[in-house]
Amino acid sequence: MTGPAPAKINLALVVGPLRADGKHTLATVYQRIDLGDRISVEPADETTVEGFADTIVRGALELLAAPHGWRVRIEKHTPVAAGLGGGSSDAATALRLANAQLHEPLAPKELHALAARVGADVPFFLCDGPQLGTGDGTALEPLDLPQDFAVLLVLPEGAAKQSTKAIYDAFDARGGADGFADREAALRDALAGVRRPRDLAALPPNDLARSPLAVALLAAGAFRADVSGAGPAVYGLFHSRADAQHAGDALRAVGRTWVTVPAWYG
Repeated sequence: MTGPAPAKINLALVVGPLRADGKHTLATVYQRIDLGDRISVEPADETTVEGFADTIVRGALELLAAPHGWRVRIEKHTPVAAGLGGGSSDAATALRLANAQLHEPLAPKELHALAARVGADVPFFLCDGPQLGTGDGTALEPLDLPQDFAVLLVLPEGAAKQSTKAIYDAFDARGGADGFADREAALRDALAGVRRPRDLAALPPNDLARSPLAVALLAAGAFRADVSGAGPAVYGLFHSRADAQHAGDALRAVGRTWVTVPAWYG
């Protein structure tokens, strides 16, 4: 079986204090986009992953009880380590495809619980539509958000993603978790007021990362721009593909660019 593994952007990311399990409390708006990988999964004597050196997919499939292994092929298109959830999406798609081929597939809730053991973003990719992720990001609430806008992604030339631990350590060192309850409430209030794409501009900025490219995207006509996840990819939201493409042409010297649109499901 073969299926898509779309990337995501975080339309908002509000981060709070450390939990007892060592993860941070957060509230984030997950939005799937029409850019991603292709995953093929079929039963095999042992589990092998071809096409891309990946460990998260193999680890995810090892959690799925099966009387055999899996042959996985990843056709990679999502930029790696860019804050776009490529690895998490690959793992979710591999789990979904493999589960569908079991004699007794796991129920959706069971598959969600298994996916949460793989990574905080993984369960989102098993759901349709935008979602509000809370707790460690694995508790999901569906959101009714407009989907009629275009997305310009920019991956700055030479950008190297810091480790997730380093990014969160810096967040903790600057007291970033202070006022989390108020900031989460403000996010929910802003979401309640979203009716049209441009209303997404009222969502709070990313707590973990900033980029001057967001300012450049706003100057180029985006109605919202921010870093996705822990970065370094930056997105701009535009009212049309033409506007996004025009801005992308203007920013091409800055790094790699992609023009895409929201995607409802994988």
